[in-house]
Amino acid sequence: MILYITVAVFTALLAGMVDNHPIRQPHTVTRQQLTNKVCLWAIFIILFALSACRLNVGNDYAKYVEFMHLVNCDSYVPTEIGFNLLVKLIYGLSGFENFLLVFAVYSFVTVLLFLLALYEQSDEFSLSFFLFMTLGYYFQTFSTVRYYLALAIALYSMRFVLRRQWGRFLILVLLGATFHKSLLVVIPLYFLASLRWKKWQLALAALFCTTFLFMQDFYLKVVVFLYPTYEDTEYLEGGTSYINILRCAAVLAFAGIVYLMERREKAETLAEDARFWFYFYLNLGALVLYTFCSFLPIISRIGYYLTVSQILFLPMLLARVKDERWRRLFRAGILLAAVLYFAVYLRRAANDGVLVLPYKTFLFNDMVNILSDVN
Repeated sequence: MILYITVAVFTALLAGMVDNHPIRQPHTVTRQQLTNKVCLWAIFIILFALSACRLNVGNDYAKYVEFMHLVNCDSYVPTEIGFNLLVKLIYGLSGFENFLLVFAVYSFVTVLLFLLALYEQSDEFSLSFFLFMTLGYYFQTFSTVRYYLALAIALYSMRFVLRRQWGRFLILVLLGATFHKSLLVVIPLYFLASLRWKKWQLALAALFCTTFLFMQDFYLKVVVFLYPTYEDTEYLEGGTSYINILRCAAVLAFAGIVYLMERREKAETLAEDARFWFYFYLNLGALVLYTFCSFLPIISRIGYYLTVSQILFLPMLLARVKDERWRRLFRAGILLAAVLYFAVYLRRAANDGVLVLPYKTFLFNDMVNILSDVN
């Protein structure tokens, strides 16, 4: 736990020196641009090294090692073709079952995409990075590595949605879906969130949401069709997260307050900002899913594709608060809430389903036997 807190604090301090909107000068590199490069590389190396050097850290680490072994043996695995080909390539080049290198490749790409997305899209990189660490996104990449690679791709792809570059968006998502097919859900969801909804359209959407209350069997059959390995397993039990519901409600309330503050000041820039409505509808959609679709076993995965926008949305909203005193108060509230969330996360980090504690590295520990070794 001390290691994770130290890494979070140190990288957050480095992020505080980064200005992702530096003043540029022709034919010269400014001091701020140089500082950005040094700090970003330092952050990347620290996060990548911590992730790549872990051994049996994460709730499904051993399961992934088993999957890789089965892929190498040409046995059936429920993983996507991108994952399987990557394992085949790395194992073939290494000459042995080098699962450490596979995890390292995932760590490299996942951390890189998250940092690029934050630097290129956030209004304030330091705050977005702080939320990225304290809301557990980074440490959760130790588990379900395929999914968190897809989540990083989803966050990065938001730039193409906002620019209406649908071709690039589709290519990136389809490529990411070869590693985790759940990423395909962002195609309709991000498109719907990019629309400017009228009141009657929102009313129809609310009416449609009521079908989740009395057509649960139908939607479960759709899930089983998409994920046949879920059939007759505990994964179909569903469940929701009250913390995520509270987070979405709090973010939407903050968005409403900032929106009304601008209206009172007769400033309509936020109301005309496509990013505001895109992030707003993503969080509204997540709130609806967590509230009405708790029976779906994949609700958390779908919801995270929507709520990950919060690490971009909150800095954007904070930047729109003109009054200095209110901005400081809101910032303090966001930081305090994030620290409390991080504390709760770390207390549960050793529990089943998380298992990112205790931290172990291949430098000092050996891998436990996988199922194939036992049999």
